[in-house]
Amino acid sequence: MENSDHCSSTQLIDGDGVFNVSGIETFMKEVKLGECGLSYAVVSIMGPQSSGKSTLLNNLFHTNFREMDAFKGRSQTTKGIWLARCEGIEPCTLVMDLEGTDGRERGEDDTAFEKQSALFRSCCFRHSANKHVGSILSATDFLQYFTRWCHDIGREQAANKPLLKTVFQVMMRLFSPRKTTLMFVIRDKTRTPLENLEPVLREDIQKIWDSVPKPVAHKETPLSEFFNVEVVALSSYEEKEEQFKEQVASLRQRFFHSIAPGGLAGDRRGVVPASGFSFSAQQIWKVIKENKDLDLPAHKVMVATVRCEEIANEKYADFAANEDWCLLEEAAQSDHISGFGKTLSSLLDTSLSRYDAEATYFDESVRSAKRKQLQEKLLQLVHPAFQSMLGHIRSGALEKFKEAFDKALNGGEGFSAAAYNCAESCIAQFDEGCAEVVIEQANWDTSKTKEKLRRDIDAHIASVRGAKLSELTALYETKLKEVLSGPVEALLDGANSDTWPAIRKLLRRESESAVSGLSDALSGFDMDEQTKEKMLTSLEQYARGVVEAKAREEAGRVLISMKDRFTTLFSHDADSMPRVWTGKEDIRAITKTARSASLKLLSVLAAIRLDDDDADNIENILSVALVDSSSGAVKDRSITTFDSLASSTWEQVPSSKTMITPVQCKSLWRQFKAETEYSVSQAISAQEANKRSNNWLPPPWAMVALAVLGFNEFMTLLRNPLYLGVIFVAFLLVKALWVQLDISGEFRHGALPGLISLSTKFLPTVLNLMKKLAEEGAKPATNNPTNNPQRNPASKSFQNGVSGSDMSSTASSEVTLDNGTEFSSSSKDQLGK
Repeated sequence: MENSDHCSSTQLIDGDGVFNVSGIETFMKEVKLGECGLSYAVVSIMGPQSSGKSTLLNNLFHTNFREMDAFKGRSQTTKGIWLARCEGIEPCTLVMDLEGTDGRERGEDDTAFEKQSALFRSCCFRHSANKHVGSILSATDFLQYFTRWCHDIGREQAANKPLLKTVFQVMMRLFSPRKTTLMFVIRDKTRTPLENLEPVLREDIQKIWDSVPKPVAHKETPLSEFFNVEVVALSSYEEKEEQFKEQVASLRQRFFHSIAPGGLAGDRRGVVPASGFSFSAQQIWKVIKENKDLDLPAHKVMVATVRCEEIANEKYADFAANEDWCLLEEAAQSDHISGFGKTLSSLLDTSLSRYDAEATYFDESVRSAKRKQLQEKLLQLVHPAFQSMLGHIRSGALEKFKEAFDKALNGGEGFSAAAYNCAESCIAQFDEGCAEVVIEQANWDTSKTKEKLRRDIDAHIASVRGAKLSELTALYETKLKEVLSGPVEALLDGANSDTWPAIRKLLRRESESAVSGLSDALSGFDMDEQTKEKMLTSLEQYARGVVEAKAREEAGRVLISMKDRFTTLFSHDADSMPRVWTGKEDIRAITKTARSASLKLLSVLAAIRLDDDDADNIENILSVALVDSSSGAVKDRSITTFDSLASSTWEQVPSSKTMITPVQCKSLWRQFKAETEYSVSQAISAQEANKRSNNWLPPPWAMVALAVLGFNEFMTLLRNPLYLGVIFVAFLLVKALWVQLDISGEFRHGALPGLISLSTKFLPTVLNLMKKLAEEGAKPATNNPTNNPQRNPASKSFQNGVSGSDMSSTASSEVTLDNGTEFSSSSKDQLGK
């Protein structure tokens, strides 16, 4: 590369056909070609070796291409293809200096490189007309510039006619009609006027055009559709330098504003943006070098495809690394973001707008396709965040539904109405939330998330409905259990003939009340009649089950209940007072009554009778078999009756309603009788003991014998009253011992147990009594005994003695023992006895 103060040039393709990729990239940056968009033009020059092409370009465009040194001999100066920017010409104009043709340095390979470079120049100047080429090449506007020696006009090889023929052929095969200016510059003009030379040159060009094989689409296409041919003659640079420079300066003016309508490059169809120049040139040369049989893709489409894809990738990377997007994506993963859709749409619109700004000069179809791909990639990138937002909206709406639903139910609103209203409100909130996250560039469907929300709502409603129905059922079941268990237990405990009718009445009343209440409560659930009826029937069955369970529970402890009932009736009278077995009670009748009542309880608990048509003769069978079997009237029937108890079922009673089988009844009755025999025997023993304790007087004959035999002693006592006093004192002492020792109580359980008990208590009691009497006698007499007549009456009696004048007719004595028992008696009463 050669540099100057005004411009720089770079070797685009070297002499070996290697494309200088880094060089052209650096060149484009230096001249800021990418900023030109479509406002640029390209000029190329082609001609024989050492024909002054570089000199002409340097003078015409103020470039710095290397020129041949004439003093060193004529040799090849430009190798390959060089590129430079024209100095001081607007718009930006690039010039290509091609290696000269027909040079001795290349020898036989000369024509091969000539055709490659010519083909490269031609392909760079036009876009492919073959719409089926799936390439990424595109093209821009160029001006083709030819140089010829004046004396070569009319020659075949020297005039480059074969090469020009190749250019025409490629143009028609690959490109659609678009005018490109072909300016033929005649060097070292002779005396032959230009007016005479130009027709010859145009005629030669037309003959070449006519001789070129044309595709069917361009059989009749004239030369003027493809090319605008111009001819310019310049004086000799060596002989008439000043005149040459003046002519070049005049020609230079034609390149100003060359892309304007009517200018040298005024046909702007298929122009390639300047930023795609490097890639376009590189791909064209690559295809040419690979001998692709000239089936080159369209330049415009090719370059637009590559550049637009590069731009799209850049914008995608920029968007993915955008801080606002990263923060938005991170926040969307954890919580709902207000204005998510608007913010994300703005970021996407910004990215797409930047793409549009950079790709605006490229082919519209390619630009649009790549824009669509970029948009799809961006939407694919943001779609997870969008789905997360939908998830947050769905979760939030579901939570609000649950809160509103619970609040409505707690407020007393009907279940079905609350479920419908809250569900519709929740769906409306979800739709509003979706509207906030909708992305303008996408048309994503939120119906699946909405359907999932509906399923979640329905599942929650079903769950709450089940829980509420369970609560209602449990509530009424609890009420039924409370109102049935206690009364049923009380009725069974007082079992009689009216027990089961009373239970049926109770069950019917409470079941109807519970079913009515549950039916009213279920009216708000919008249930179908079949389900509702099933629940009400289940509640009725539950009430029946409570009664049956309580009955079976009572049947399980029937033996205890029978014994309790027997004990209650046997040990208490009609006034519920404890019986005292005085000997006047009819123990046999009482026992029979108590056992009959217990048998009634057994018959009531033997089977369940909750239906009105339940009828049986269990009570009669048990009564005849177990109570009346001992009487002579039924003695002959007892065998048959007992045989009926030797069964596991009752007549007219299904097994499902049987609680105690006949065999079990027989066994229970035997056990019951065995365990109650002791109470009966104890009652009999108590009655006999009471009779014995109350019969303390001797027989009448003994009393008569005592009176006859004791007459003398009785008379002795009457004659000596002192004996009466001694006898009276002895009587008091004996009475005190009688009371203290509780002799009647000791002999209640028999003579032997009484004697044994008295033998252990007699001596301590006598000693204690004597001790008390001694203590009373040791106390001093009071000074005023009349003021305290109740103090120590026994001591006073002993101190004063017994005298007829001082003793009253109602003498009394009082003795207090250690255990606090006080005994007091009247002598008059004792004597009366």
